[in-house]
Amino acid sequence: MDQDLIRFGLAAFVTLVVVVDPPGVVPIFVALTKDEQPAQRRRILIRAVLIAFGVALFFLIAGRAVLSYLGVTVHAFAISGGILLFATAMPMLFGQRGGLQAPDGRERGSMGPDISVFPLAIPMLSGPGLIATILLLTSQVEGDPRRLAAVAVATALVFLVAFVSLYLGARLMALLGEGGVHIATRVMGIVLAALAVQYVLNGISGYYTSLLSR
Repeated sequence: MDQDLIRFGLAAFVTLVVVVDPPGVVPIFVALTKDEQPAQRRRILIRAVLIAFGVALFFLIAGRAVLSYLGVTVHAFAISGGILLFATAMPMLFGQRGGLQAPDGRERGSMGPDISVFPLAIPMLSGPGLIATILLLTSQVEGDPRRLAAVAVATALVFLVAFVSLYLGARLMALLGEGGVHIATRVMGIVLAALAVQYVLNGISGYYTSLLSR
């Protein structure tokens, strides 16, 4: 096999793993699903990973064309994702679960909010950083279908790592007990709020830089 292709695929895998940061999502996943039964938590995890992988593949195949057609920049994704993530972080700071985080008991059989979609799949697993990275990698493909396939395989492996990390990490953190999870919920609320603000700042600074480069 082409050594350059292997290096490109390995570089894509490492870059995407760093951006997605599966271990960093574990405490947030546990905090958001602390009231769920193990079977339901597993279903949420599977659904979140599949949705995030689907989003990644969409932007891998058609991302640049769609964004260009709509006139939407990655910076806009960063700002909007940060705002939505901050809305999720606020209830966590007070040990609560807001409407954006999970449905209550009356909504489980309806089309209520689904944390596997937001915020787990989007923007935690497939946020602005992942989208921007995939768009960057596709710009390096240079029309080579093998390189495009290498990015697709690297993306699939990253989400496999994410699934294993979240599944095992959640079981490990379950040993902390209810009190430990409550503490983790508040701490991760602070982390989420800071991450949300960083998303917004990155989006604003990136947009400002793009204006200056014109």
